[in-house]
Amino acid sequence: MHQPLRYVQTDLDGKQLVCRLKKALYGLRQAPRAWFDKLKCFLVSIGFVASRSDASLFVRAQSESTLYVLVYVDDIIITGSSSTTIDWFVRLLHEEFSLKDMGDLHFFLGIEVTRSSTGSLHLCQAKYIRDILARASMATAKSVTTPMVSSSVMSKDDGECLVEPTEFRSLAGALQYVVLTRPNIAYAVNRICQFMHNPTSLHMTALKQILRYLCGTIDFGIVIQPTDRLSLTAYADANWGLDFDDRRSTSGFCVYFGATPVSWGSKKQQVISRSTAEVEYRSLATATSEVMWLLSLLQELHLKSTDTPTIWCDSSGAVAVAANPVLHSKFKHVELDLFFVREKVADRSIFVSEVPACDQAADIFTKPLSATLFSRFRKFLWVFSVGELDECKGSVS
Repeated sequence: MHQPLRYVQTDLDGKQLVCRLKKALYGLRQAPRAWFDKLKCFLVSIGFVASRSDASLFVRAQSESTLYVLVYVDDIIITGSSSTTIDWFVRLLHEEFSLKDMGDLHFFLGIEVTRSSTGSLHLCQAKYIRDILARASMATAKSVTTPMVSSSVMSKDDGECLVEPTEFRSLAGALQYVVLTRPNIAYAVNRICQFMHNPTSLHMTALKQILRYLCGTIDFGIVIQPTDRLSLTAYADANWGLDFDDRRSTSGFCVYFGATPVSWGSKKQQVISRSTAEVEYRSLATATSEVMWLLSLLQELHLKSTDTPTIWCDSSGAVAVAANPVLHSKFKHVELDLFFVREKVADRSIFVSEVPACDQAADIFTKPLSATLFSRFRKFLWVFSVGELDECKGSVS
């Protein structure tokens, strides 16, 4: 570090010296990294193992109990199978570092956690959403039933270019974090973020549609409920050429562990597909990749899926290609995705099965839906308000 002004010293040869830091100063760019390294060394010294699937996760598995620690800079979540072990670990942290024990988890990185009498957890971002609405001057806006009009067809050339696009980009970026507890708006947010380089007045209208929807559903969030059978189940879906600018398709997937969705995504594909079977198969490959990552994470958590993971797809063509290697000759141009999925099906790491389109939970990640369908698929994703928490029991149909 450069010497402070008026405290500059030189050596015998007249060369200017620098300060050697023995402790990272708060506010420096490298301070979070230095703190994480110190915390990591301490955790490893008492028996924790750093996860290879998630760099912020540490696991300590002993015969009597298992302990999990999730770290985000200086915010830490601790959980495990034994309250006695958790208390022991918290005491060790107190001895090594100056920290404040916040008790049971109620708020973490803008996410509010509410427990129900049945043991379910409700995760929402009401405060964060209110801040976004206040920033956009829409705190009292009239609410709507869907985050995107079902007939919406957006293009990069529609509308007039915004004179000052900073507000659009700021709000669109903020909405990406809301998807963490609101998977039902993932497609709408993904769509508007595709125009951040040159937003127009119509794109701003679409963004405000999402904000109006959030204004009427501020206390909605995802419900994590206890279940007796913890199996990985995934849904993969795609639209075909719905983007009128480049004719690329959008993949959507959702992975459940037990009855709770734990991973989801909506993303435009990187290449143009020539058929519905091809676009569905690319989406299937994306879901397969996510399932394999979750399997490795569960292994590090010393858990496992009760059954072989099943991926549901509503395309009979994609399911047939995944199961029958003879059909691969028709898909030579998607060879990498084909071999990846086929390999996992062949070694029985996953099963690929067909599901009716009406029960395809990932449909909400690929296209704008009517209010009735949107409400139905939102329940598939276990997104409810805080007031409905105690009513969320059993399966949703």
